Amino acid sequence: MKLNGAHQHLVYADDVSILGVSVHTLKENAEAVVVARKEIGLEVNADETKYMVMSRDQNAERSHNIKTDNSSFERVEQFKYLGTTLTNQNSIQEEIKRRLKSGNACYHSVQNVLSSRLLSKNLMIKIYRIIILTVVLYGCATWSLTLREERRLRVSESRVLRRIFGTKRDELTGEWRKLYEELNDLYSPIIVRVIKSRRMRWAGHVARMGERRGV
Repeated sequence: MKLNGAHQHLVYADDVSILGVSVHTLKENAEAVVVARKEIGLEVNADETKYMVMSRDQNAERSHNIKTDNSSFERVEQFKYLGTTLTNQNSIQEEIKRRLKSGNACYHSVQNVLSSRLLSKNLMIKIYRIIILTVVLYGCATWSLTLREERRLRVSESRVLRRIFGTKRDELTGEWRKLYEELNDLYSPIIVRVIKSRRMRWAGHVARMGERRGV
């Protein structure tokens, strides 16, 4: 199968991504893929197939659906590919929101365990890192964080840590209150450090890939 340009066809299992520097090139490549699939008895599901223009100038190439043969592919502003939400402005904000939402669902499913007196704090930390943190940080090696997004991630982590370490009794008033500054002494927050570490590791992989391989 011959496509217009190099590294324009990415395949993972039954998920296929077709790339092009313009809508015209994308249409040509899509037509080539459709023809190649028909030759081996496969069909492209037009209802599940979308296309997106990634550009800072969203007024450029304001075409709507792409039509190839008897199929029509809808233009969208974002879509999920291999578990990650991609947007037309290459913004990571929506993906972080979705990952935090998934992390919150995991947190609520184990919050009673994280406050149990039968488990040690070390075991609860392991549960947090294995169950919750793994979900939140899926695909984080490609994230480019702003200070605002770093703060949202730290706030989410602090809520889990407060559940694990419980409350503290005020020596003056005798009232129980949530932990805030004391969390740094009990457990150093790691979520942003893990993201930066994975990003550096991914950068190393990219640097070693060479020019003949598509990142």
